[in-house]
Amino acid sequence: MRNAIDCISVLLKIIWHICMLVKTELASTIQQTYKMDKKTSVTIHDIARELNISASTVSRALNNNPRISQATKDKIKALALKLGYQPNIIASNLRNQKTNTIGIVVPLINRHFFSTFISGVEDVAFEAGYNVIISQSNDLFEKEKQIVHSLFSNRVDGMIVSLSMQTQQFDHFQLFSKKNIPLVFFDRVAPQLDADKIIVDDFACGFKATQHLIDQGFKRIAHLAGPTALNTYKARMEGYRSALEKNNLPVNDELIIFNRLTRMDGQQAIKQLLALDTPPDAVFCGNDTSALSIIVYLKSIGIRVPEDFGIVGFSNEPFSEVVTPSISTIKQPAQEMGQKAAELLIFEIEHKENPRKYQTITMPTELIVRESSLRKS
Repeated sequence: MRNAIDCISVLLKIIWHICMLVKTELASTIQQTYKMDKKTSVTIHDIARELNISASTVSRALNNNPRISQATKDKIKALALKLGYQPNIIASNLRNQKTNTIGIVVPLINRHFFSTFISGVEDVAFEAGYNVIISQSNDLFEKEKQIVHSLFSNRVDGMIVSLSMQTQQFDHFQLFSKKNIPLVFFDRVAPQLDADKIIVDDFACGFKATQHLIDQGFKRIAHLAGPTALNTYKARMEGYRSALEKNNLPVNDELIIFNRLTRMDGQQAIKQLLALDTPPDAVFCGNDTSALSIIVYLKSIGIRVPEDFGIVGFSNEPFSEVVTPSISTIKQPAQEMGQKAAELLIFEIEHKENPRKYQTITMPTELIVRESSLRKS
């Protein structure tokens, strides 16, 4: 019996020693793993140690400093790639007080003009080493304010903006002005604010579109206008009125309808116009979306376009060329406007001239005549 107890005692001691060895080995493994995990981020000091050079030389080479020879740059970059080095962008931005990020705020991304404009901005920004954050206000003032505050909080280096239809106050942009962060407005701009602006001559566009309808023999021309709180739509309306006056045609306020220029707005507007005692025989629309909805409605009630009713839109949306009848419209150089806006903004970011010389650049437009207004050859 005693021999059995002694055997069990010896066995328990052996098991205890094995457990202690396992515990020690496990602790060592965990410690080694922890050390390895801590070392997963390769730094410029690791690269410098491998090549027996200074960390400052590595930093300059990775940033393409001209003081470092091309051979040294190639050697450092090859090792950085092999070791999986990743620069700490956040730390670099904090040191340089620069994020290399541009914010863009547009009313509606799904409109061809705005999406093409954004493409133009990105062309220039990418080449200059800038990232782009794109946001849409959905033509809502409160959403525009929230977006602007968010972009400011995210420390963008500058911002490109086209105002929402509801915007009549501009205090939210003062955040950028007070911190000397550049702003560029385009299309729907804020005349009250000191900033670079990219526009077209909306007065000339309104005049050109209306004059074309007059030249085609239309006599009683209506205008579907956006909110005239925005200088864009106000100028187009003034161009429309000026063309009527120049041709000794009456300017009739009941033929001018203000709305948001949506598809539903266009349909409601044409119903209202046709209900007048003396309805119009043509309309100049503030955009192509409302022009299309008017064509669809007129066709549904048997009014022929352009034989009975002429239509000119604005913006040259892709659908304006392929619908039947195709829509006469005003074309804006959206891609070029985006490129120019990005060039202005990046120049402001990188030069910080004081005092600034703000520019308003007016881009050319084109009247594209198609079936919806062409009554005379």
